[in-house]
Amino acid sequence: MSARVAVEARIRQGWSRVRTAFWPIMQAAMAAGVAFWLAHELLGHQAPFFAAVGAWVSLGFSADRDLRRVAELAVGVALGVALGDVVVHVIGTGAWQVAAVLVVSAFIARFIDRGPMLTTQAGVQSIVIVGLPTVAASGGPVGRWTDAVVGGLVALAVAALIPRDVRRRPRAQGRTAVEELAAMLGVLARGMRTHQSSDIEDALMRGRATEPALAEWQDACAAARDLARVSPAARRHRTELQWLNRSAVRTDRAVRNARVLARRTKATLGTPEHGHDLSTVADIVQRTALAAEDLAAALGSGSEPVRASTTLLVLAEELDPFTLAPDDWQVQSLVLLIRSLVVDLLEASGVDSAQAHEALPEI
Repeated sequence: MSARVAVEARIRQGWSRVRTAFWPIMQAAMAAGVAFWLAHELLGHQAPFFAAVGAWVSLGFSADRDLRRVAELAVGVALGVALGDVVVHVIGTGAWQVAAVLVVSAFIARFIDRGPMLTTQAGVQSIVIVGLPTVAASGGPVGRWTDAVVGGLVALAVAALIPRDVRRRPRAQGRTAVEELAAMLGVLARGMRTHQSSDIEDALMRGRATEPALAEWQDACAAARDLARVSPAARRHRTELQWLNRSAVRTDRAVRNARVLARRTKATLGTPEHGHDLSTVADIVQRTALAAEDLAAALGSGSEPVRASTTLLVLAEELDPFTLAPDDWQVQSLVLLIRSLVVDLLEASGVDSAQAHEALPEI
């Protein structure tokens, strides 16, 4: 059962990545085809392999196409191809030639720019040229270099001319991550209600499977913030990007608390005493899951999560462990964990930390 849950989570997250990367991949593939066509038709090269390579590598499959990053990659590809061609024509090919061209390309790339991607691509492309000297060797001694330049120029044109919204990927990744949390809480609530340990195990597995989605969300937020620092078009979205980043951090904490809650629930159901009434707690966890679904929808659309925050504030006011379970300290401990979880989700929805804590009953 746990293996099935893990596979299903990976499939859901995989489809989310495909949806997010669909247009960037299509654009990069078209750019590679255009670069190949230009080098073939206009420059007369029979197999302009590095034109397509330059365009594809420079654009990649991510929507976060900062012009500086694209330029770094384009220059790195062109530099590596040029140095590789020089080495092949001057000193030939072989093991020591590969080592030599790597040293030279890395030093030159580091001199040109601090970006690590430039240095990496310069080294990789020089290895390809020296290690496989017959690859697409058309167009004379500088043919492969001009192919790489064509590919880089096409990539820069695509990055500069195609409009993009830096919020799209963080929004999509945020929606996926919070939906995973909501699904976990829904399964956990069912396990609490039915006292089925298999559901609790599934909830734990879902919580662990959420980690890749959370990591991708935080990476997307970091890339968007970096782009907003240098792009005037993206700079106007700084406020929303900051909120998305804070929401990613708070959601990560919420997932951790949800996993602790699941483990504690498993221990409670496994105690020798019987008769723990978890129905009230299960209802609260189910309502928390529904609020998380509302938060996920708001994150995905870029709208204010008013419905989610309102629901969570009402929930927070009810989380008095001594009222909900006056005679069962183990159930009280579950309510205390839910309090932390609800506060995390309130902060993820944009509620001030002080207001979120004040909504909780004093204990």
